[in-house]
Amino acid sequence: MTTITLVQGDITRQSADAIVNAANSSLLGGGGVDGAIHRRGGPAILQECRELRASYYGKGLPTGQAVATTAGELDARWVIHTVGPVWSATEDRSELLASCYRESLRVADELGARTVAFPAVSTGVYRWPMQDAARIAVEAVRGTETAVEEVRFVLFDERAYEAFAEQVG
Repeated sequence: MTTITLVQGDITRQSADAIVNAANSSLLGGGGVDGAIHRRGGPAILQECRELRASYYGKGLPTGQAVATTAGELDARWVIHTVGPVWSATEDRSELLASCYRESLRVADELGARTVAFPAVSTGVYRWPMQDAARIAVEAVRGTETAVEEVRFVLFDERAYEAFAEQVG
């Protein structure tokens, strides 16, 4: 049984087997969580991302998929990069968002990770409404069979924390 915990704070300060990065498809760093993870994790993460781009993901990591690299200087063994969808008022992309969580847990299982820290994927520059993102995230984690013992949602601010707390109950 997977335990879901909530923490308000900076995901780059978490100690976990795996930290999930809300990456962009290029895997080469960006803003928000992605930029923070690359900055704090150091050049080893970017180096492995470049190798992935040069081999398996020449066109980038598809939305809803996940792939792991070293965690570099972070207090984790791995970073699991997942690409969330951009929110759309006219197209339901919730299955892609749910896939980010399921695929990240699948990669975590392949790695043998027992603790996984997730951000609120797609809620920053991709503008996914926080309440809906929290619902999708919690439902996806609860509905995924995994050996991961603890899923920790690391929420940047009080608004995000409250939205997730409502879903976790």
